[in-house]
Amino acid sequence: LSRKLNLHNSRAGYIIEVVHSVRRKGAYMPRIKTGKGAGGAGSIRKITTTRNGKTYTYWQGRYTEGFDPGTGKQIQRSITGKTQKEVAQKLRQITASLDDGTYKAPCKLTVGEWLDIWTQDYLGGVKASTAYLYKKNVELYIAPRLGNIKLEALNAHTVQHFYNRLVSPTDPAVNPLSAKTVKNIHGVFHKAMQQAVLIGYLRVNPTDACALPRVIKKEMHPLEEDQVAAFLKEIQGSPHEYLYKIALFTGLREGEILGLSWEHIDLENGILTVKRQLRKEQKKGGQYYFSLPKNNRTRCLSLAPSVVFLFRLQKLKQNGMRLEAGDAWQENGLVFSNQTGGYLSYRTVYDCFKRIMKKIGAPATRFHDLRHTYAVACIKSGDDIKTVQENLGHATAAFTLDVYGHVTKQMKQDSAQRMEQFIQSVSIR
Repeated sequence: LSRKLNLHNSRAGYIIEVVHSVRRKGAYMPRIKTGKGAGGAGSIRKITTTRNGKTYTYWQGRYTEGFDPGTGKQIQRSITGKTQKEVAQKLRQITASLDDGTYKAPCKLTVGEWLDIWTQDYLGGVKASTAYLYKKNVELYIAPRLGNIKLEALNAHTVQHFYNRLVSPTDPAVNPLSAKTVKNIHGVFHKAMQQAVLIGYLRVNPTDACALPRVIKKEMHPLEEDQVAAFLKEIQGSPHEYLYKIALFTGLREGEILGLSWEHIDLENGILTVKRQLRKEQKKGGQYYFSLPKNNRTRCLSLAPSVVFLFRLQKLKQNGMRLEAGDAWQENGLVFSNQTGGYLSYRTVYDCFKRIMKKIGAPATRFHDLRHTYAVACIKSGDDIKTVQENLGHATAAFTLDVYGHVTKQMKQDSAQRMEQFIQSVSIR
């Protein structure tokens, strides 16, 4: 018994010494317990602490979240507030969510910390170029302005204010962003926050309720028939003559036509299969690589005989390039290549195209407008929208209609005029 008492006293003395030590360092926190929630709903206490010689008082609520499946011990959480009433209200909300099964454990991450995790671990399923753009949007716009906010404290109003300031910055030295750019930023941020919802860090996605600025679509500049004729005349003898003509008569995207391989073309049956596109890493000194076409959809095109003939001419031309290059030739199987068989530069093709368009008086025309010209020609020739959609590789026919609705509208007006002529012709009888 004597040994037990001595042991008890020595432990008590040690505990008292630790308390005095903590007090001397100014970290002692006397706690005044003020009440317990009914039915084990939690407890609230008033806490007074001294830091750097200054006394602070606040209220803390504690509740049991559940049980650790590994140890069987209770998992306890705490919340704080300036007043007892504030903490009591928070506790009521938490216990209600625990009861109805909607409770989410508090997340200590900041928005910036979560975005770092998301860009590192959750972009494995997207294209490298897409992941690069996502990371740039996070790095340039989202993280600098919202990164320090606690993830669970982020709300729709804060995000909305962020979007508004991007469009209309208060600092005159900051350039406003276009509505399309803000929409892209929102798309990235929404995906990141939705992932936080899926894994339980957030109950709702705070970006869902935001109103985005209206995006004004860029005006298309498909070539008129006289411009097509002038273009075809101007490119005669150009190093990229067959490339431009095939792009005009197939509607292929620039990356798709640069990524074409001879194994993708059945010249005997006039079938072209679009399986990939040539891309370049969006960074200084970026390397070329192949990826799936846009929307990750392979498609087949039936080629007009004149287009098949253009491919045969390109094959003859490339055979001459191969002989001229000799040992320097790199066989990549590409339909369109540089002088030694390597990748043909986007910039080379585009700059040459712009010089030609300037000569024929259409400097605003982009390479992509060859694709628009093809689509408009198909629709005006009577192709149904579903066929045009499949040839262009659009995800849906509705998207094709949305892009080229003005063409079909004009066709409907022309149809009405033809009907009027018919009515007039039969009415005279």
